Amino acid sequence: VQLVESGGGLQQAGGTLRLSCAASGFTFEDYDIGWFRQAPGQEPYERVGVACISSDDGETHVLDDLKGRVTISIDSAKTTVVLEMNSLKPEDTAVYYCAADRATMTLYFLAPYDIWGQGTQVTVSS
Repeated sequence: VQLVESGGGLQQAGGTLRLSCAASGFTFEDYDIGWFRQAPGQEPYERVGVACISSDDGETHVLDDLKGRVTISIDSAKTTVVLEMNSLKPEDTAVYYCAADRATMTLYFLAPYDIWGQGTQVTVSS
């Protein structure tokens, strides 16, 4: 059981980022999936929630500061969650992680998420 993120790398400011989180060994059925980011110099406990989605009903939450720039979606097979972020800024540079949990859909607490991906580095160049 693992999560595999992809789609990071060097991005241009003003561009659009598309990150995928694929479930391996399970599906997202009955899970809530969140995307978090850890900026340079931050500790893991300082990861910030970007967006999350419920696989049950598709309900989504996006961090207030990122509303209008971020969308999160899940495929019909419930195996892949996609995060899209437009109008990229250098301050979006971070390692982006996806995480899954069965109990609580939240952007503000890391503890409920019991499955984490390895992270994908996103660097936004000006």
